Amino acid sequence: MKAKTTLFTVIFFMLISIGFAQTKKKSPQLITGKVSISKYHNLDELNKLSKGDLLTLYIQRIEVIVNILPNIAFATKPNVTMASLGIPETKENIKALEANREASVEYFDSTVEFQKSVLPYSDSGDLIAAILFYEETLKSLHTYNDFKVD
Repeated sequence: MKAKTTLFTVIFFMLISIGFAQTKKKSPQLITGKVSISKYHNLDELNKLSKGDLLTLYIQRIEVIVNILPNIAFATKPNVTMASLGIPETKENIKALEANREASVEYFDSTVEFQKSVLPYSDSGDLIAAILFYEETLKSLHTYNDFKVD
């Protein structure tokens, strides 16, 4: 009886390990983090907002831009992987991608920290102009493929 239990346990663990060994790793994505905004605004809408709301919108737009623009030569939308672009998934390439992600997060965090301490002193009109500019930049990503030469 003990031999059957031991044999069953060994077979069970072997099947489990084979199942996990067959699990394919996902290819690393080039663009991660927040990559879209929920709403584009016009001048009248922004003029009605408080300075605190303007600061929030400004920081949200910076986050999207920081996540997308450095990788625009590869992709402008999420879920693009190294494999889908034909980039070899070597240890060096994956390590470089991870280093790039860490640098982006660090840059964004330090930028937000700075913006939260300094931006409240800015003029609301300048914040509104910056938000509108960032939103136009983000809208232009929808036409990015029009500029590709194949």
